[in-house]
Amino acid sequence: MPGLMSRASAVIRAKFAKLLDRAEDPNETLDYSYEQQLQLLQNVKRGVADVVTSKKRLQLQTDKLEQSLVKLETQARQALAAGREDLARQALERKTLVQQQLQGLDQQVQGLEAQQEKLVASEKQLSAKIEAFRSQKEVIKAQYSAAEAQVRISEAATGIGEQMADTGLAIQRAQDKTEQMQARAAAVEELVAGGTLEDFTSDQTQLDRELAQLSATSTVDSELERMKAELGAGEERKELQQ
Repeated sequence: MPGLMSRASAVIRAKFAKLLDRAEDPNETLDYSYEQQLQLLQNVKRGVADVVTSKKRLQLQTDKLEQSLVKLETQARQALAAGREDLARQALERKTLVQQQLQGLDQQVQGLEAQQEKLVASEKQLSAKIEAFRSQKEVIKAQYSAAEAQVRISEAATGIGEQMADTGLAIQRAQDKTEQMQARAAAVEELVAGGTLEDFTSDQTQLDRELAQLSATSTVDSELERMKAELGAGEERKELQQ
């Protein structure tokens, strides 16, 4: 039983694979793969755009912090000139914190720039591969279309295509029916001639046909006797002449 189930499963898989092979159109498969690659390229481009946007946002924050440094530096000088060393110290402490933030932002900006460079390089490589695939795809599609057309022409010329096979079967069936009808007609004629079947389309009876047959036989016999007599007379004249 397990062996039977295994064989049945193998047969089902083989038939399913055959159906898939028939249903699969190489042109559609290649176009779908190309569309998928274009989608991937768009994702990479969006990634580059997102990285650039994030970097610009950080650069804006950096510009604001640099402006804050200048402002705090000015405030510290003004406070110190006014004899308010405590205020000057506070301004300088805040300046120190801003400088630390700037260092952190610079590191983030550098990281985003490195990521942007990698994505841009990947985008160029992917674009080149997609363009190469597009060219190859068109060549393969053209070759497949030419091969498909050649197969159809060859099948039509040799009569091995499905349509030609159907036509051949129709012709064979017509020939078989014609032969059957001819045999039936011959059989009916033989039965009618033999008197087994009555020909209702004729005004002659069975007796008329039998008498006609006897008359025909008598006529043949008379002709035969006449020919014999003529041949005998001819032989006698030859003997007398000799």
